[in-house]
Amino acid sequence: MKEETKLIQSILSDPLTGAISTPIYQTSTYVQEAPGIHKGFDYTRTNNPTRKILEHLITDLEYGYASLAFSSGLASIDAVIKLLKYGDEIIAVDDIYGGTFRLLNLYKKLGINTKFVDTTNTEKSTSLVSNNTKLVWLETPTNPTLKISDIKSISKKSKKINPKVLIVVDNTFASPAIQNPIKLGADIIIHSATKYLAGHSDVLAGLITVKDPKLYEKLKYIQNATGGVLSPIDCWLTIRGSQTLYLRVKKQSENAFKIASFLDKKKDSCIDKVYYPGLSYHKNHSIALKQQRYFGGIVSFSLKNDTIESSKKIVTSTKIFKLAESLGGTKSLICHPSTMTHKSTPLEIRINAGIQDSLIRLSLGIENIEDLIDDIDQALK
Repeated sequence: MKEETKLIQSILSDPLTGAISTPIYQTSTYVQEAPGIHKGFDYTRTNNPTRKILEHLITDLEYGYASLAFSSGLASIDAVIKLLKYGDEIIAVDDIYGGTFRLLNLYKKLGINTKFVDTTNTEKSTSLVSNNTKLVWLETPTNPTLKISDIKSISKKSKKINPKVLIVVDNTFASPAIQNPIKLGADIIIHSATKYLAGHSDVLAGLITVKDPKLYEKLKYIQNATGGVLSPIDCWLTIRGSQTLYLRVKKQSENAFKIASFLDKKKDSCIDKVYYPGLSYHKNHSIALKQQRYFGGIVSFSLKNDTIESSKKIVTSTKIFKLAESLGGTKSLICHPSTMTHKSTPLEIRINAGIQDSLIRLSLGIENIEDLIDDIDQALK
């Protein structure tokens, strides 16, 4: 089956009633025939039928062995870091999501160190891999400068140096509709399902997909021990939202390409840089062509007047683009990373990663592209 068909057919009708829509098993516990004798469910923190359907769905979409659903994207990231111990090391993309940076900084106090590097340079990234390296942490495209890393090449070269290293790919910005990192050599895929998978800005959710059974058992133990599971109602919302994933992502990517092209033409006036993997001059555009089906629904740009004040004037002047955190929903959003998503990232690290004071991030929704272009145009004017 093609991907679009597989997504829909992965959501099975209810075997008990035949209901075409997934039931919400809003229960905390389950009746047992005898101590330890039950129908596969004893307590919702450990397992829940609605959650199980969502986990099977993302496993199918990402070509993994199994998946786990968490209460947020950061909860899923936290579970992966808990695989490590004192003295272990992580190599991570330099313009990593601000929330992930904050979490990695927290674990630094517990003896787990992170080296940040521009992972668009495969040789530079893999040269840092050592026997102490346990995770190579990629976001591709990154947030918010949309850097593209060669997952296949980094995975192959990293494992040649250290066969035990795990390649982690945060696939939030791409989603399974655009790329499948396990097919490219990744061991762990993370999603903030809050974004493209759920797709309607109405749920917080995190997902982990792995390709190895032993790794799954370790993460399942961590999930059950720490309890950061996704509630049945939020599982249902994510299942419902994900059914239109391919339709939404295709439209959002088309809108993003047209917005990026429009902004690119403004570089002779007020625009300084435009970041979009679909533009031919974007660094590693050729890698994006190779490992992605579309270029994604996010566009970032900076201003020639590189000040926080000038960017704030624009982000508060749009009518259709709503000023808000998050991304990936049906409504177009605009955000100022320096004072919003990456506020917790130290200034020097933020600037070195290319996140200028005037950088603005757009999350394209599914509105008419002419309306979106007109809105950005009037805000720039």
